[in-house]
Amino acid sequence: MSINESERSEKSSARARWKQDPEGVKANILAVALEEFATNGLSGARMDEIAAKTRTSKRMIYYYFGDKETLYLRALESAYKKVRQGEEQLDLEHLGPRDALARLVEFTFDHHRNNPAFIRLVMIENIHHGRYLEQSAKIKSLNEAAISQIELVYRKGVAAGVFRKGLAPLRIHWLISAMSFFNVSNATTFSMLFGPELQGEAGQAALKGDVSESVLRFVAV
Repeated sequence: MSINESERSEKSSARARWKQDPEGVKANILAVALEEFATNGLSGARMDEIAAKTRTSKRMIYYYFGDKETLYLRALESAYKKVRQGEEQLDLEHLGPRDALARLVEFTFDHHRNNPAFIRLVMIENIHHGRYLEQSAKIKSLNEAAISQIELVYRKGVAAGVFRKGLAPLRIHWLISAMSFFNVSNATTFSMLFGPELQGEAGQAALKGDVSESVLRFVAV
């Protein structure tokens, strides 16, 4: 097969994928874009590079998402959606309040650790002063649901007499996020300054336990 025939075959296959599974194609684009934006930032990411690593073409990326800034925003939304969907699947309503809160803490710690691109993207968005995040009603809605989930667990704990009264669920969310986020965002500099032992499996397991214990002590009666 000649080079031209090969290119035509690849384009034909790509068109078939677009028609048969457009949602899958868009999900693939967003996954690749997330990594590229997290690695290179909004200004440094190149649409050519993103297209080269997807199962589609640059033309179709523009067709689906319009421009680079819109693609960045959609990737940001996709990243937040992933963590919130994970929280929804924890089945917390069937657990006691302490176990439910501990499970949520451990999920957040593990999610952040296993998704460093999400952490980098959030850091980049902070550099942009939340310029793109504030444009997204979807992200705001997703995060309102996260606070509502903590509120349900917290109220259950107060009613059971195991959580102290007077705490805002937002403060609990802040505490969980702060420690889980720092574990990833500052891993390189912290390891350079104090040694890498906390980044190993044993160190991470210990830190996850520390974060869970800290949050549970914070809310305890």
